Amino acid sequence: MKGIMKLLYCAALSAGLAGCAGTTDTAAPATGAEEKPAVSSSQAAHYAAMMAKPAPAPEGGVTANRIPGAAPMLDPFAKEWDQAKPVSVTMTPQVVATPTNPKPAIADLSVRSLHNGQWLGVLIEWKDASKSDRLVPDRFGDQVAVEIPVAYRADTPPNPMMGAPGEPVNIIQWRAAFQADLDRKREITVRDLYPNAASDLYPDQVLKTQDVRSYTGAAGVDNPVAKHRDSPVLDQVAEGFGTLTTKPHQEADGRGVWKDGKWRVVITTPMSAVAANAPRLNPGENTVVSFAVWEGSSQEVGARKAWSDWVPLKLAK
Repeated sequence: MKGIMKLLYCAALSAGLAGCAGTTDTAAPATGAEEKPAVSSSQAAHYAAMMAKPAPAPEGGVTANRIPGAAPMLDPFAKEWDQAKPVSVTMTPQVVATPTNPKPAIADLSVRSLHNGQWLGVLIEWKDASKSDRLVPDRFGDQVAVEIPVAYRADTPPNPMMGAPGEPVNIIQWRAAFQADLDRKREITVRDLYPNAASDLYPDQVLKTQDVRSYTGAAGVDNPVAKHRDSPVLDQVAEGFGTLTTKPHQEADGRGVWKDGKWRVVITTPMSAVAANAPRLNPGENTVVSFAVWEGSSQEVGARKAWSDWVPLKLAK
């Protein structure tokens, strides 16, 4: 992580925003004390991200109107969404981290929000002519994510590109492939993906449980993405590039529907979460949100995405 931050300091220097003093391992401060950079690491990361020239946030931001109830909002077509004003969020190509995505497939998202005092819901819509929810080699799924600072400070928000050390962000990512598993009410099988495939025996049919683990791939090393899920979203936390981690306790939820060439995805999260690394959201207060989106049919996955800068979010009383 220190190496990454050094690169970000130098990137910020090229924009005239920070100095690179003390960023080489061989240089020692003259006083013998640790030399501090001109700006904090989180500021340098933010400035470096800003070199990507993100599209400006929509004027006025997004307002989460309050509605009755206490349950999570999971219906993308619920009539209550008519009470929320849709806001267009212009997306920005991801050109900071490798691999870059200079020409993303999705240019903008339509975003609206509601809350009921217990749960915050965000409805995200975008046009997509193809429904990508099957994962096979060289084919990827559609995805969208909402990012919220764990601790919001209006004067110094964290880096919108996955936070910074000591400034975590909550990233809630919906995946079309997870949604497809839930909609069919079972996990996808090899036969679903390759109807004409033939096989004799699988390791789990002839080996003991303790011996078959080596043949089960990601599931064998407890990768949370490879496990059966009760929700189509991953509730995650990050403190900078390369730190994205799935939370042990998943609290967020969501649901997505593809219809008439458009995705409608709801992502909902508790306003008073149990986990320590989750934002506390109170009616009448303000915070910010940002977004990322991937179109699987355009080979977008991982860093190959479109993203937005922070968008103000007002929580109605």
